[in-house]
Amino acid sequence: MTGALTGGCQCGAVRFRAGRLGGAAICHCRMCQKAFGGFFGPLVSGYEVVWTRGAPSYFQSSDRFHRGFCAACGTPLTYERLGRGADEPVELAIGALDDPRLAPPSRQVRYAGRLPFFDCLTALPARSAEDEARLAAAPPISFQHPDHDTAEWPGPGHDEGSHV
Repeated sequence: MTGALTGGCQCGAVRFRAGRLGGAAICHCRMCQKAFGGFFGPLVSGYEVVWTRGAPSYFQSSDRFHRGFCAACGTPLTYERLGRGADEPVELAIGALDDPRLAPPSRQVRYAGRLPFFDCLTALPARSAEDEARLAAAPPISFQHPDHDTAEWPGPGHDEGSHV
């Protein structure tokens, strides 16, 4: 995939652009589950990644890898090999892309760590259409950074004294 591929954290303090994307996967290892606070870690290889606003903070999650995140809002952003060469990709969090549909996962990795209920998630009952319509009629006012680059930051909802 090529083109102007952009993304960033939830609050907008950290933004990036990738020249192109490579393969996308979901990782079931326990480190990814904890890093993403979810059932798996969705990652896509990003090439020619440039930080266009701010930069990630890092947590060294193992002797070989560190993970980039926004220090202001906590959004997971990257998974990178320590000592990664400039020509090696950065594994980007798919959900941090402005358009995550551009990186549909094509494989699963660390499958042995898959949670036992994972395969049943799509069979869970959904809210009724009536409930969804009622909720959509009065949505919350989002203070999340929009899914595109902006000239200014911080936006509404950002409080320098509190990152709650």
